[in-house]
Amino acid sequence: MIIDTTEVQTINSFYRLESLKEVYGLIWIFVPIFTLVLGITMGVLVIVWLERKISAAIQQRIGPEYAGPLGILQALADGTKLLLKEDLIPSRGNINLFRVGPSIAVISILLSFLVIPFGYHLVLADLSIGVFLWIAISSIVPIGLLMSGYGSNNKYSFSGGLRAAAQSISYEIPLTLCVLAISLFSNSSSTVDIIEAQTKYGFGGWNLWRQPIGFLVFLISSLAECERLPFDLPEAEEELVAGYQTEYSGIKYGFFYLASYLNILVSSLFVTVLYLGGWNFSIPYISITELFGENKMFRIFLMVISIFITLAKAYLFLFIPITTRWTLPRMRIDQLLNLGWKFLLPISLGNLLLTTSSKLVSL
Repeated sequence: MIIDTTEVQTINSFYRLESLKEVYGLIWIFVPIFTLVLGITMGVLVIVWLERKISAAIQQRIGPEYAGPLGILQALADGTKLLLKEDLIPSRGNINLFRVGPSIAVISILLSFLVIPFGYHLVLADLSIGVFLWIAISSIVPIGLLMSGYGSNNKYSFSGGLRAAAQSISYEIPLTLCVLAISLFSNSSSTVDIIEAQTKYGFGGWNLWRQPIGFLVFLISSLAECERLPFDLPEAEEELVAGYQTEYSGIKYGFFYLASYLNILVSSLFVTVLYLGGWNFSIPYISITELFGENKMFRIFLMVISIFITLAKAYLFLFIPITTRWTLPRMRIDQLLNLGWKFLLPISLGNLLLTTSSKLVSL
């Protein structure tokens, strides 16, 4: 049997074309993920700079000003310094738990960004259980902190890890009940559907006005989940030196630092999604699509506007955890647990009951 050389060349070129298509397909799978990671990193740097500048303004000082214009590169310089510092390991600690703990804290928070929509088609995973997936993933973070505290072979670190676990359990339940009330109002647990349910009346349709009690409980619970003042008991410097991160240095300490600010950013974005209308233009009866039409030329513009609106709402909300750091004193551990179990839990249960009753009456 004689095969023409042109046929062989055609078959080879076809196989090469198919392999190139597979390579391009794999590349395009990772492009959105790397873009999101790069955006998250830039967002954390901006948050660190904002906190330092706002804190300096509250305390009537200048803040960072030498590293880059207005000191905006100071966080990058600090990250580089932590990357180059020596990584110390306790001689009698559990080395495996000591090493894995910071990674679990960072990775579990990064996975929460999978279900956060920055625009109508700008979400990595539009799941029907999106908000509850975030709650499930965020509950892994205290496990990493507890592993870090136990693996450090230090009583201060172990006490900080235990406090982190107790605090997370105490405030996750009210937070989950508030999210459940929002899901009942929106008839969905998808983050995209929750935002779409707030679109009709602009800012008048935000869940902030329909769920004011839930918003306050969610705000307090998210501050406790992020371990921000007045809820920073796991790393109270007057009592526990630095809590679960006492024995850490170098890049592992940087992971805890990164996880803290990532958690703040995730909480702010979820407040934007659940209560502030997400990417919507927030003017009643006017949408961006109606203003500019469905033309393909405006799709990129619409995506940019959606991202800008989402981030603007999230960063405006960031002023609350930043200012409370320099406004309220730290609570005692018994006061913190009493607030979670004796006040926020009954209030969130009552809010859920009212929401359920209103949905039943409206049927």
